[in-house]
Amino acid sequence: MSEEKRTVSGDITYEVLREGEDNTIKLEYENYPKVPSIEDDDIVMAKAIELLIENSGTTKIVFHQKREYEYDYAQTQILIEIAKLYNRLIKQTNLFNFENFNKLGAKHSKRIYAELHNQFLSLLRRDPVGAYVQLKRALRREHINQEKTPDEQEYQEIERYIKIIAYLLSELENTKLITLTKPYLAGHVVGNREVYRKVFTPSIKPDFMFTRVMAMYPPSGVELANYNVGDTEVVIFEIPDTIQYLYHITPPEFKLTEEKYELLDDARKIMAEHKPERQEFIDPARIREVFFNIGHDLIDELATNRNIKVSEDELNNLTKILVRYTVGFGLIEILLEDPCIQDITMNSPSGQIPLFLVHSDFGDCKTNIIPSITDAESFATKLRLISGRPLDEANPILDTEIEIPNIASARVAVISPPLNPFGIAYAFRRHRDKPWTLPLFIKNKMLTPLAAGLISFLVDGNRTLLVAGTRSAGKSSVLGCLLIEIMRRYRIITIEDTLELPTTPLRKLGYNIQAMKVASALSKGSSEVPADEGIRTTLRMGDSALFVGEVRSTEAKALYESMRVGALANVVAGTIHGDSPYGVYDRVVNDLEVPRTSFKATDIIIVANPVRSADGLHRFRRITQITEVRKQWQDDPLAEKGFVDLMKYNAKTDQLEPTDDLVNGESEIVKAIAGNVREWAGNWDAVWENILLRTQIKEAIVNAAHDLKNDDILEAECVIQCNDMFHRFSDKVKEKYGKLDSKHIFNDWNEWFQVELKKYKKT
Repeated sequence: MSEEKRTVSGDITYEVLREGEDNTIKLEYENYPKVPSIEDDDIVMAKAIELLIENSGTTKIVFHQKREYEYDYAQTQILIEIAKLYNRLIKQTNLFNFENFNKLGAKHSKRIYAELHNQFLSLLRRDPVGAYVQLKRALRREHINQEKTPDEQEYQEIERYIKIIAYLLSELENTKLITLTKPYLAGHVVGNREVYRKVFTPSIKPDFMFTRVMAMYPPSGVELANYNVGDTEVVIFEIPDTIQYLYHITPPEFKLTEEKYELLDDARKIMAEHKPERQEFIDPARIREVFFNIGHDLIDELATNRNIKVSEDELNNLTKILVRYTVGFGLIEILLEDPCIQDITMNSPSGQIPLFLVHSDFGDCKTNIIPSITDAESFATKLRLISGRPLDEANPILDTEIEIPNIASARVAVISPPLNPFGIAYAFRRHRDKPWTLPLFIKNKMLTPLAAGLISFLVDGNRTLLVAGTRSAGKSSVLGCLLIEIMRRYRIITIEDTLELPTTPLRKLGYNIQAMKVASALSKGSSEVPADEGIRTTLRMGDSALFVGEVRSTEAKALYESMRVGALANVVAGTIHGDSPYGVYDRVVNDLEVPRTSFKATDIIIVANPVRSADGLHRFRRITQITEVRKQWQDDPLAEKGFVDLMKYNAKTDQLEPTDDLVNGESEIVKAIAGNVREWAGNWDAVWENILLRTQIKEAIVNAAHDLKNDDILEAECVIQCNDMFHRFSDKVKEKYGKLDSKHIFNDWNEWFQVELKKYKKT
């Protein structure tokens, strides 16, 4: 990068910053009495155009005054067109030379010279739209004058002037600025700069930040939704010229006074001198607490020394912002705080592309946030420290997770050079704040009450299950909700390379659960234990249910060892990529090289896939199949009817519907579960009645949440209690009546549930 400083006028200086293909003009407006703005200030616009005449290769313009106001490449090119036009007209001496105007006749020469030189040419730099409007009006006026004059010589003089005006108008009409503003010029008052706000919108970055934000609302945007996340305003816009929605935020750091910006900037510079070590990031809550306390005292001291009054609430808010931009992830944290956000992508090259995200209600959205190269590099350093995993030329892929205390946790995938030739790119997948449950999936139509009842039955039957699906289909969410269906009396072991399953909240809810983290299949050179060794280790850790975060490499063989060892004793479950049961078989046997006979250890495949609306604008998550794997096939389970659907998604009804094989009692897996319960053996009606009982209970939970308008009833804490009481009443009814009488079980459970609901009734 090279820099060149020059004095423009008075105290205003500028520098030309060259980096690669980027040429940025940065102007210092520290002592300017107003906020520097091309769209609002004709003097600022004139200065910018002056500099662009000298630097026509400029790609960005930045004004600095406590904050940086950046006009991107597209906006800069609009101004460069005007600068080039101005420069070209100045050089046309025959057009603006006073002696040449004398040829038009003494009667008009002075007036025309004054109009073209003193008004139009001067106005062109400060207000090119105003110059265009004045020319249009002058053209109409001269046509009227020409019609009125009886003098032939005067007629010809006006005709020459009309040609000059027409030429200038054609030159202006060829510029993008006039093309964009033409629809708004009816009744335009020269000097009114409202029209420029339709074209120019800078992104804004305070001194203490590197990320820029397009603060202005899109001029032609249609507001679809407006809500607050903490102190941040979120507005969703529909933009007429694109199918993509805009997710626009106004975070609290963009609402501060200038003196508080200075406090934050100085505090950040002081705290930046401390370089955190790896061990500090092991406990995210602890490092933030330490930095919060240090930052709180530092800002308080700076404010006191400068006689700046800051209340305790303001001090706490400033400190939170400071922590976010020191040990945190900046505006990424504000996005993750929004429970509607599912995914955030930060593409390369940084500094040129906004963040994109997936919103639960509006799908794929563009944001008004533009992260910088500094952000990308800072995030990479922090993620290396957090994960203990490498990210370099030899290891250009990093999978890890971040936890932002009291906000959210997320899985993070990073790619860097040489895999990504344009820099560093990120994908953040936000984890739900609380564990998913079957009733929550019923509410959002991912599955039906009957499917929930069947899944509950299969989990209690200690089956081996694979949750399959494409990326973003909700595989991990479904696997997590299966954990809720395991009774708290049993031990659970989870194995993941990136922690996504809700082990911590379940531990707080009384589960006997042990999480294990193993090496990522995508990284090299790590000191972590390989996934296959981790799975084999669980076999030596006692009687436990086993949940594997994702099956995608050598751990597949070890998992199937566990399935065979754990068959009919404990649940073994995991997620795998595949859009159908045969797709799962193909991946396990052909890609992961698990023997065909070992694949038979799989009992149930639950397939989750995204379903799109007819217009393609909306995407929904649905469980599309619950399929059992039979054991009698030899070579090809598809050809030999080794896959039998128990439930299948119907796109017309948007429902997961039972098949005849399930309803008619022809499921070998369900019958195998029944064979281990004395009163169910050979009695399909009793088995089906128990599945329907579980269905009835799940449906009762969903209905209660709807009736009381309280979705807390659908959350894990309540659902786990409901499951516990279901099992308790099942034991009591069996002891009392000698069988699992569904009617008595539901009556006893429902009586308890109605009492329990009193705590959820809103006053």
